[in-house]
Amino acid sequence: MASDARLDWRRCWQIARRDLHAGFRGLRLLVICLFLGVATLAAIGSLTASITSELASRGQGLLGGDVEVAMTQRQASAAEHAALARLGTVSDTIRTRAMARRAVPQAGAPDAVLTELKGVDARYPLYGTLTLATGRYTPLASDAVVVGRPLAERLLLRVGDRLRYGEADFRVAGIIADEPDRVGEGFTLGPVAIVSLDGMARTGLLQPGALFETKYRIRLAPDVAPKATIDRLKAQFPAAGWEYKDRDRAAPGAVRFFERMGQFLSLIGLAALVIAGIGVSNGVGSYLTQKRASIATLKILGATSADIARIYLLQIGAAALVAVAAGLVVGALLPILFVALAGDLLPVAPGLGLFPVPLATSAAYGALIALAFALPPLARARTHPAAAQLRSGVEESGRIDRRTLLGVAAAGSAIVALALVTAREPVFAAAVLGAVGVVLLVLFVLGSLIRRVAARLPRPRRPLVRLALANLHRPGAQTVALVIALGLALTLFVALAGIQTSLTLEIRRVVPERAPDQFVLDIPSEERARFVAVVRGQAPEAKLNIVPSLRGTITAYGKQRVADLKQLPDGAWFLRGERGVTYADTLPPGSELVAGRWWPRDYAGPPLVSLDRDAARVLGVRVGDTLTVSILGREIEARIASLRQVNWDTMGFNYVLVFSPVTLASAPHSLTSTIDIDPAHEGPVSRALLAAFPSASIIAVSDVLGQVTTILDQMATAVLIAASVAILAGIAVLIGAIAAARQARIYDSVVLKTLGATRLQILAAQAIEYALLALVLAALALGLGTLAAWYVITGVFDFRWSPDWGTVLATLGIGALTTLGIGLASSLPTLSASPATALRRL
Repeated sequence: MASDARLDWRRCWQIARRDLHAGFRGLRLLVICLFLGVATLAAIGSLTASITSELASRGQGLLGGDVEVAMTQRQASAAEHAALARLGTVSDTIRTRAMARRAVPQAGAPDAVLTELKGVDARYPLYGTLTLATGRYTPLASDAVVVGRPLAERLLLRVGDRLRYGEADFRVAGIIADEPDRVGEGFTLGPVAIVSLDGMARTGLLQPGALFETKYRIRLAPDVAPKATIDRLKAQFPAAGWEYKDRDRAAPGAVRFFERMGQFLSLIGLAALVIAGIGVSNGVGSYLTQKRASIATLKILGATSADIARIYLLQIGAAALVAVAAGLVVGALLPILFVALAGDLLPVAPGLGLFPVPLATSAAYGALIALAFALPPLARARTHPAAAQLRSGVEESGRIDRRTLLGVAAAGSAIVALALVTAREPVFAAAVLGAVGVVLLVLFVLGSLIRRVAARLPRPRRPLVRLALANLHRPGAQTVALVIALGLALTLFVALAGIQTSLTLEIRRVVPERAPDQFVLDIPSEERARFVAVVRGQAPEAKLNIVPSLRGTITAYGKQRVADLKQLPDGAWFLRGERGVTYADTLPPGSELVAGRWWPRDYAGPPLVSLDRDAARVLGVRVGDTLTVSILGREIEARIASLRQVNWDTMGFNYVLVFSPVTLASAPHSLTSTIDIDPAHEGPVSRALLAAFPSASIIAVSDVLGQVTTILDQMATAVLIAASVAILAGIAVLIGAIAAARQARIYDSVVLKTLGATRLQILAAQAIEYALLALVLAALALGLGTLAAWYVITGVFDFRWSPDWGTVLATLGIGALTTLGIGLASSLPTLSASPATALRRL
């Protein structure tokens, strides 16, 4: 090989391919790490894309129209309905919560079940098909009802049975198999039942002030744009307080949830991929260490540094390509398996298919991570002379050249840019990536510090301890990589334990202790005294909290109209549609006044409102500013008289807006009550209330907590699965760090065994080494993991921080023992090396 001849890419590939004739055995760690990270990102991205694209493609069916206009506690006036009818074909629906009872009681069936009762007209549904398990759906008679399967199972209903709602009896005409607009209806507290609009009127549930929702779905002409139609309606009825949806955002809540959850899990997956990148670096370093004789030989034969870089870059690139391709295949197939296992947990059944954007994004992440973490060890192989390559086992590696550092910086910048560009919330994405970077930096600094301190400590008299300390700072020691691997694994163990135990304690212990036993809705406002008498008659010890209940939409704050906002402020969830409002002459229980003054009991002046402190901070308003709210189609401008700290986790009556009584007392409304009673009295109280108030709805808090717990458990499980990939990546880093120093440890093992050391003594020295690292890292992992878990609980879930410290510490201890066991198990091959064979390889 001529010294001045430079190999072209084709010849470099020939040499690289021949060197890889045994496959990717030496690059297995690189393949495993990249495969784990890419498969996780591709699976999360593909599943999110499949769900959101299915929601978008089925927009008309999920919404029930091209445009939906919704309002609460009232129906459209004749003039409003005529205006809607001029836009296209209109279908009217009314939804309310109502108690379903069997007309003829049956043993084994509960007295009543809370349901979502929906009244529909003859045009329903405009799009899609309402299918029944018991026959073909036809427009319902005024005395007919079709019920969801969960309701039929709970009340032991069959076709032909009689069901009672309010003051009317209905004949069960069928069992619902598929309700086309189920997802578009949003969250419900009970199973659904559907009657005609005439049937809804027969129930007597739609009293003035009752909490019901009216929706008008419009089918437009093919050439009419939904957004233009909504803009026209907003201009025509600016103060109506309507809520709009169109076929392109038929289920905004579901889409928003899955997009945000997908982004959160994707960021966890990206963090796992970054962690796996360290394993890539260790794997490449270990591979190139094994190849140092070949590299030195090539250099002696005249290969240039560029030739070396090309040959091994091609090998690493080929291995990375295989890993990324395998990760993409598995990531594309995993959503199919997940959908099959999830069943009815998902709002829609995602369609099968390939989603290029998440797959391409995952592939780009994998390629950039491989490049960023493979360049440093490759630079050492490229720039070190042949003699230095042969002495690398006993001599420190030199510094990385500037060109390599620039390449690493460019790849890292591309990773961050890609994460921010593809993120729904770039600030949140930047915070997560920044936190991961800070943790890695802290562990890197700690590893470097441990290595320096170990080199300067006095030499212990005990040989095994002396040998363990020497392993921390010797040439080729992987102390920094071991610290990063062990630190990340232990930090993740602590974080997951803190999140899981806090969620469990908050939901299952703290909330039930302070939550009421029952909610009662739609109590006629003039029947307050009678309601109290009925409850006291069955449960004299009952504690009642009765408040007026209305619905309203914030349409302006200060001089800013909500309709004019291009995007809602971060955290302004209360600006999305209608919210509960009330009035009170005294400060409500569960609230604390933090600014301003409460109005006098006999206040009779202009409208005043008390606002939640967090809502005021999000909107940028304060005491003295104005707030405009649309209630029952009328806009009310009120001055902010005070700000309150609301304790939302009590599950009592907590309202963002509380008005002065003079503002709303004359408006049609109903009362809502919480009841704290002995569990033995819940049944008698419910039966007495339903007999006295057929239009009332009773919600058992235990049922609500059960649904909330299920949802949070599912979210926590998803986080746990995604974080498990990060733990696996950390374990891979640990194994890679041990593999990178394997040749040096084999040399030590051979020398020590020649001097008379036993395998047990050599293993004990390594155990002491790992134990010293684990002890130092345990405290750091406890702090970092606790901080991460605290942020997730208080910042993401907005719950109180209440971990089970016993479980957290036990998890930390088990995690430390597990990682130590993995480290020692990975070291066992170095103990079985034959001295003659090992010395010939060195």
